[in-house]
Amino acid sequence: MDAWLTEKFPNLNYRTAFDCTGEMKKLWLEPSSSFGIPTSFVVDRDGHIAYIGHPAPLDDVLPKVLNGSWRSSYEAKAVDAKRISRVRESSLSQPIYAKLGPAMQDEDWAAALLAIEEGLAVMPDSFDFRRVHADILLHKLRDIKTGLPLMRELVEDAINKKFEAMSWVVMALNQLFHPTIDNSHLPHDDRFAMGKELSEQILELNPPQGDGDFKFGCYFPVAQYYYESGNKDRAIELIEVAIKSLDHSEPVPDQTKQRYLTSLLQALANYTGEPACHAGLCVAPQNKTSETQNAVTS
Repeated sequence: MDAWLTEKFPNLNYRTAFDCTGEMKKLWLEPSSSFGIPTSFVVDRDGHIAYIGHPAPLDDVLPKVLNGSWRSSYEAKAVDAKRISRVRESSLSQPIYAKLGPAMQDEDWAAALLAIEEGLAVMPDSFDFRRVHADILLHKLRDIKTGLPLMRELVEDAINKKFEAMSWVVMALNQLFHPTIDNSHLPHDDRFAMGKELSEQILELNPPQGDGDFKFGCYFPVAQYYYESGNKDRAIELIEVAIKSLDHSEPVPDQTKQRYLTSLLQALANYTGEPACHAGLCVAPQNKTSETQNAVTS
């Protein structure tokens, strides 16, 4: 860690310390019910913990902590409320995942369905639970009678979301048009009608000519919808925009960027029938678009 810090941040103007005994986890992370690393703890001039959370917002938080306005602010209360909400969600979801994980691993789809329906009973609007529920019914059990109305409801709810709307609509569209998923058993007209609604919503939320981030993550199934609809030019255009967005978005970890880039180039090669190259990486077309390798799910 010391070598990594020296290499990545040679000009740090504050002191750093290393915890080799796990005391930070025991005395800070666990009592604060914090999840994930990195987590920042900001102590104010009075010795109170003023902020607990990801370090990304610290540029905005620290000046308010220093001038004394943070602790009583609406923003501080919202951050704490969100953290507490995550703790509650975790306490409800962990017993469900304890049942769901083994069932999914064993491909016991009936047991997995029971577990996920138990989860939805206590967390009816859980993003992950609803995604898995749709996947089990539509793609694992291929229960069209039950799964199709559920999918229509998911599409409607995703489009009407006011918060995290993009994540929901992309998740729903991936159920219908992700290249790695075999959707040949789904009714054509229903699938394409829902795909049209979701694709238009994604492009409205994050238009190609706009400066919104994450096009590389959300345009993948949209392009597939247009390609399967017969609009190959539009599909190619969207994939090219997505590839360019990787170079202009907020910094993306190299491994993540490589994963997205490989998937996008594979789609582009499949659509054009020619090798696709970008940033020193080249991918040859495959025989079937649905066989896209290393695809990224959102």
